[in-house]
Amino acid sequence: MKLLIKLGGTLLDDAASRDALAVQIAMAGAAGHRIVVVHGGGKQMTRYLADRGIESRFVNGLRVTTPETVDAVLKVFAGSVNHELVASLNRAGALAVGLSGIDSLLAEAEQMDPALGAVGRVTRSNPALLHLLTANGYLPVVACVAGDREGRIFNVNADQMAVACAAAFGADQLVFLTDVEGVLDGAKHVRRILTASESAQLIADGVATGGMQAKLNAAVAALDGGVASVRIAPGAAARVLDRLLGGEELGTRMVQS
Repeated sequence: MKLLIKLGGTLLDDAASRDALAVQIAMAGAAGHRIVVVHGGGKQMTRYLADRGIESRFVNGLRVTTPETVDAVLKVFAGSVNHELVASLNRAGALAVGLSGIDSLLAEAEQMDPALGAVGRVTRSNPALLHLLTANGYLPVVACVAGDREGRIFNVNADQMAVACAAAFGADQLVFLTDVEGVLDGAKHVRRILTASESAQLIADGVATGGMQAKLNAAVAALDGGVASVRIAPGAAARVLDRLLGGEELGTRMVQS
């Protein structure tokens, strides 16, 4: 199976959580799955900026990315967060390779809105490097940084990066591992199966907001892009990846209708 796993930054902020997930991912790779990992790091980014006296500003959930913030994006997303995860995966037995969307123009982007600065929208994903690496036993680990053919650098929402890479890679399954149990309905119950139209209704009703709204929009975009199976699941659950690959209805499974 071709599998793309998106890891939220919160799960990677704790070494024990990061190492536990790395073991599961390495085991899935050893079992024959061709895996690509995409990760965020928003919590780490906010802390890095605060330590330097830089206030984080957000518009509709997106971090306003000034020139000084672009430097932090490279140092945190493509630097410390990416390489700590690669090290954990290698310790678990994988052959992980740290990348960003800039490498081989893996993810090309354009500016989303001048008011947001260097926040990008992925316009194209070039999966040749992902195919090359996974076909030869390597595990690509992609930070949510993109570029363009003029050499500009963009901060990209990690969920959107995951969708673009999953669709281009031809992933059979996209798994969002998060710090929540799944998608909650108005009664705070986890929806085990959620259609695209039900997802839109949760957003319209104000039930799904902020990060979950962005994740639901990304999940629907993945389905529209040809990814057969999309899951939103709790990354902290015991053996979460093994259970998902075994068919357990853990978290929320997104379907078209």
